Amino acid sequence: MKRWIIRTLIALMALAVATALWLYLWLHRPLDLATDTVEVSIELGTSPRSIANAWVQGGVQAPAWLLYEWFRWSGESRLIRAGSYEIDRQTTPISLLGIMVRGDESKAFVRFNEGWTLQQVRAELARAEALKPTTAAMSDAELMAALGDASTAAEGRFYPDTYSYSKGSTDLAVLRRAHHAMKQRLAAAWADRAADTPLRTPDEALTLASIVEKETGQPDDRGKVAAVFINRLRIGMPLQTDPTVIYGMGAAFDGNLRKRDLQADTPYNTYTRRGLPPTPISMPGKASLLAAVRPQPSRALYFVARGDGSSEFSEDLAAHNRAVNKFQRGR
Repeated sequence: MKRWIIRTLIALMALAVATALWLYLWLHRPLDLATDTVEVSIELGTSPRSIANAWVQGGVQAPAWLLYEWFRWSGESRLIRAGSYEIDRQTTPISLLGIMVRGDESKAFVRFNEGWTLQQVRAELARAEALKPTTAAMSDAELMAALGDASTAAEGRFYPDTYSYSKGSTDLAVLRRAHHAMKQRLAAAWADRAADTPLRTPDEALTLASIVEKETGQPDDRGKVAAVFINRLRIGMPLQTDPTVIYGMGAAFDGNLRKRDLQADTPYNTYTRRGLPPTPISMPGKASLLAAVRPQPSRALYFVARGDGSSEFSEDLAAHNRAVNKFQRGR
């Protein structure tokens, strides 16, 4: 009996030592991540268990219960501060907890504005503080392939917003978040589309929203501008929108749009071609996305700038010509 007890005690001690060694190694080993970086926002009052679950849902590939037990066992779980945190592949369980306890949000920010093109986004990323330029040499197609969306044109596929990032992060990580955000916003808008919309796919909604974004000077006009283009699509009338022509001209546009430009056929010339252009022409924001799928009720087919940022809308060509004379020609 005594030998059995001694053997059991030895086995238990060996198990305890092995467990302690495994925990020591786990605590000091970098966590496995689903992506290069994982970001989690912790709101005030979030429980340690919920924090552990949030990290796992965000992409930390570790058992949530184990993270929670580490937070609790450390005695510092109640010291975790609310905030937005981002970790990389060098982060260990110990350093993860330390980041949250210190409130170490070593962040920089980059802003993408509504109506920007991907070229403008790339330029802004190149200027961003402490951001690794891993996509600078990539073509647009290569960029979309890196984001797992190789069959999609890149223009308009990134949501305009302010993005925080840890210094030393890659521009691809920021673009991945912007790409994911646009997918979510577009899906939400498409789910809320009007039953009678002539738009056939979410991609068409995104393209129209990008035009609305470029054509709208006043936020209150978005729904009316969208209605004009929806009405034109319904009757097969050309959209005749200058921003698409300018986009199609690319570097050849010198700031002045001439009659010959409107007559020069390109895939983006909505004066010479009916329907929507082949891709978006800019990054639309939430308001333009919603306007495209649920425009304001209107029979207007025309609009013209008043000169103060707003537009005058007309239902027929005669009324439109009068508005052009009044607001554009001063007659």
